[in-house]
Amino acid sequence: MSDTYPAPLDDAALGATWDAAWWSLGRPAPAGLLSELMAAWSEPHRHHHDQRHLRECLALWTRWQRHCERPGEVAIALWFHDAIYAPRDGSNELNSAAWVARSLTRAGADSDTAQRVHDLVMATQHGATPATLASSLDARLLVDIDLSILGSPAERFERYDQDVRKEYAWVPGFRYQEARAQVLQSFLDRPRLYHGEGAVALLDSQARINLVAALSRLAQ
Repeated sequence: MSDTYPAPLDDAALGATWDAAWWSLGRPAPAGLLSELMAAWSEPHRHHHDQRHLRECLALWTRWQRHCERPGEVAIALWFHDAIYAPRDGSNELNSAAWVARSLTRAGADSDTAQRVHDLVMATQHGATPATLASSLDARLLVDIDLSILGSPAERFERYDQDVRKEYAWVPGFRYQEARAQVLQSFLDRPRLYHGEGAVALLDSQARINLVAALSRLAQ
């Protein structure tokens, strides 16, 4: 149903998003790239930034792709947006964006396409400037999808919250609580968490409930 948080795509549906994205670009995917990506998304240190996150994101893309200007580019950006993920490294988005740009160039895509998808991946940085998002409908939709976990059902959100902690298990408790609270409060302080009307309707109210609950748990 379109008014509920999506279930993760199964293997067949996930593969269909990959095929549809490359078909829309008019280019075949480079040989072996899908296997490389699936292996990256399956790394053992991932707990939230894993295949379930990818599958949930692409489930929302299948629902909202009609709102994209270039749906294939958004799908490719989602496939790559956390493709490189190391919690201790602050260059994950930059490295992931570089990987997708190289892959598109390798596939024969033009430089404008490679740059747009590179920029979409970079837009998933939490510190992305409002101007970056204001200039691109596709970037706003992609960011809404990436942050959809904040508005997931309470049980799913609590699992996500626990999984993020696992990814930062090396950070001492008091430091983690302080840093995590700052991140969550920064989301809660936004006058508008999501950009698209569909995302606002589906996610915003529950996201605020989830954020307040998570901040309360951190304060205990």
